Order: sequence, then C-alpha cells, then structure tokens
Amino acid sequence: MIVGYARVSTREQNPAAQEAELRAAGAEKVYVDHGESSRIRERPEWQRCLDVLRDGDTLVIRALDRIAGSEKMAIELIRELARRGVRLKSLTEPFLDVDTTTPMGEAIVGIMAVLAQLRVDTIRENTRRGLAHARSQGRVGGRPTVMTPERIEAARRMKSDGQSVAHIARVLGVGESSIRRALAKVS
Repeated sequence: MIVGYARVSTREQNPAAQEAELRAAGAEKVYVDHGESSRIRERPEWQRCLDVLRDGDTLVIRALDRIAGSEKMAIELIRELARRGVRLKSLTEPFLDVDTTTPMGEAIVGIMAVLAQLRVDTIRENTRRGLAHARSQGRVGGRPTVMTPERIEAARRMKSDGQSVAHIARVLGVGESSIRRALAKVS
C-alpha cells in the first residue's frame, strides 16, 4: 500500500496542493497534520500514519522536512521505517527513493538529512542576522504602536486623575494592553 503524509505549519495554510501531489504519486490514503511543528514527534495524524504502515508499504512525502524537524529526528525516523520494512519516497528529493535497508541507502539518507538540517539552520541564522541588523539601524519588528505621544499624555493625565485602565482605553479607542504598556514606559 502507498500511504501519504502531509503537514502544514499553521492552521491557516492549505494542504490541498501537498495532498494532490501525494495522490498523484499513488497514495491511497493521505494523513494531514495542521499547525503542528515537524519537531514534535507526537503529531496526531503522523501517529495514525505510522500505525497503518506495514512491511512492504511505501510512505510518500513531499519533502523530508514534512516528517522531521532535525537531522537527528530524520535519521531516527528513516531507520525506524527501514526496520519496519517501509520504503520512504520523497517527491522533491529523489535520492530519498532508495532502499534504506542497505548500507548505501542509509548513507544517502544520512547525507540528505544533514543537508536538510543545514538548510533549516541557514534560514534561522539569516533571519537572526537580518533582525540584528534592523535593530542596529533603529528598526524594530512588529506592528507600529497605536499610542501616539498625544494619547500617551492623555492616558497619563487620566490615570493620575484616578481613571481606570479600562475607562482610559475606551475613551482613547485602544486596547487596555496598549495603555498598560505606554503607562509602564512613562512611569
């Protein structure tokens, strides 16, 4: 039997394209996790997928990062599948379509796992470097504050007059947390 597994990182993402690719590759059943990190082993649909796989089955995935969030995890999962007699096939990484029960197949999978981890680490490092550079230029990420200098001054005056944070927020048309943050900075 050919079984497919797809995963999207957030609930807002649509896994339909992944599912279609897996079905086109012959998957009779496709398991899909929504909003689950690949670093978590106990994803609900991943566990169901593992439960149905038997000796001689093929697990088809779009890419290795759909099932494993780290090099170590990838190697462990691939070895577990090989021990169970399950063939692993990646649609975007053709070198994963190998016999993982042989030394050469296991070596190729190990190399692929290292490359996948390198890609993840490089993306993280580039993101950290970009954020550090932006901060050094005086830019801060996130949404701009709704608290203008005029609103901050009005909030400070109302608070000193004994008004509640909830009342101040209603009058200024902003959230209570915005008022609390602004007042904490001026206190």
